[in-house]
Parts: sequence; structure tokens; C-alpha cells
Amino acid sequence: VSTQSTWDFTRQLRTMKPTTCNEKCDTCPFKEQCLGKKEPSEGKTESTPADKIFLRMKEVKHKVLILSCKGGVGKSTVTSQLSFALSENIKASKLNVGVLDIDLCGPCMPKMMGVEGEEVHQSAEGWAPVYVTENLSVMSIGFLLEKKDEPVIWRGPKKNGMIQSFLSEVAWEGLDALLIDTPPGTSDEKISIVQMLNATCKPDGAILVTTPQDVALTQIRKEVQFCLKTQIPIIGIVENMSFFCCPHCQKESKIFNIGMGAELLCKELKISFLGRIPLDPSLIEACEKGVSILATNPEGIAAKSILSIAQNVA
Repeated sequence: VSTQSTWDFTRQLRTMKPTTCNEKCDTCPFKEQCLGKKEPSEGKTESTPADKIFLRMKEVKHKVLILSCKGGVGKSTVTSQLSFALSENIKASKLNVGVLDIDLCGPCMPKMMGVEGEEVHQSAEGWAPVYVTENLSVMSIGFLLEKKDEPVIWRGPKKNGMIQSFLSEVAWEGLDALLIDTPPGTSDEKISIVQMLNATCKPDGAILVTTPQDVALTQIRKEVQFCLKTQIPIIGIVENMSFFCCPHCQKESKIFNIGMGAELLCKELKISFLGRIPLDPSLIEACEKGVSILATNPEGIAAKSILSIAQNVA
């Protein structure tokens, strides 16, 4: 699938109202397709974009957004390692897990999932995601770029079209969970996917990722408000880079603990605290190599933290 093909999404626009319309025209991502019509065209034979998204997403049992309002807190680390953990033996069963990378300008899931350089193939069923294992798959714009160093220089409409294609064209096969890795802030990508999912198959919730210091916690408060305003349930908050554990003496040092910490914030806001992930060289190495920390260092403190969070989420 070439990059150019993703730019042709405008040809798919329809001039009929999505069948799942909630009458909130001002915030609807399909407003331009609808063009103000109040009833579907008589005898319509083609599916609208909303129909296509609904048909795809109804096959996914649980849709979970990984969010933060600040960059560099480790959303992609949490997404990748949590997907590995969930696809392994959690609660005596292996889940069928998918990862959708909608950080269009900085896609890193291909590398962090160990499938960098793979290609997306198109079939009669749609785009086939890239499989990491038999029950773990991933989709990212990183697979569609001709060169891995090629920048994605797109304005909002093209980003919206790409996300629409990811939701409507990827042939996920019976997923138990789809983890959606998002860019920081309230970007076009985040707003688009929330609106599209809310208009079709509502997401099950969001996992918020932060670091312990006040400058990050101030931003995560904004993310909580974003979820409340967009009616996204909050599953809980993960505190990443919570402390550094010396690999030699096992002494813990709280490098960033200059503020109240995520656990106290969760108590204040009455949100579930999912757990802490330490600064751990073995975790960094696992992410760089695109493998699970549960496989490379299962007895390490980072692996135990990831496993605990996965069990809290599952």
C-alpha cells in the first residue's frame, strides 16, 4: 500500500448521513459527508464511512485509548509492553490483541513491536495488520512509508482521512482488545479518533500515562478533563519512570518525585491507580529491540510492574 493511496480518502466521501447519527452535527467527524441531510438516501447501496467503521469496530471486544497531555512520558512504552503482556498468559488465557498507532507524525510502534520494515498487504477483506505473534498484531503509518526517515507533513484533513482508513479498512480478526497509541496533547489525531469512535462504536475507556513530577501531573489533569468532556471513561492512570532501581544494589532512587505523585492524584480525583513502572535499563533495551520485557527479564522489577498493570486492566 503506497503513501499516495492514503491521500485518496476524499474520493470515498458520501453525501448521506451516517446511519448511527447522534444529531450532534457541530462535533460530528462526518459533518462534511452528511451535508445537512436528515435522512439517508432512498435505496442506498453503498456504505457510509460511519457504517464501515461500525462494521469493523464491532468485531473488537474492547477498544482502549492510551493518552497523555504531555509528550515524553512513555505512552508508547506502556502501549507496546502492555500489549505484549495482555497477549501472553493473563488470567489463564491468551488474549487476541491489536495495536493501532495513530501518532502519524512520529510512529514508533513498528520498532517497539519488533516488526520494523514489514509491509501492509491488501486483500479482499481490507488492509491486513502486521502480526508480531499469532495473537498480537499492529497497524501503523510507519508500514506505509517508502523510507523510515520520511516525514509525514500533513494538515488536519489528511490526518483525519488516514485515521478513518485505519478504523474502517484494517481487517482485525476477532480482537479481544485494541490498544490505540495516541500522540500527546489534543491533536487532530486524538480529536478525530475520539469523535469517530463516539459516533460509531464507543471506546471502552482510556489509560492515562504520566510521570511523577508536578509539571507532568498538571498536564494529566487536563487529560482527565478531556476525557470527561468527550465522555471517555477513564480506566486508570499509570505512573511511568516512577523510580530508578539500581541493577547492582537494588536500591530505589526517586529521580522525578518532586511532586505529589500519580497515586495521590488518583485519590484526589477518585480515579483508579493502575501501577508504577520504574526507570529500568532492561525495559529500555526491550523497547529498543521490540520484544517483551516479560520474555527478556521476567524476574525484574519492570516486568513485574508491567504484569501487575496488565492484570489490573484485563
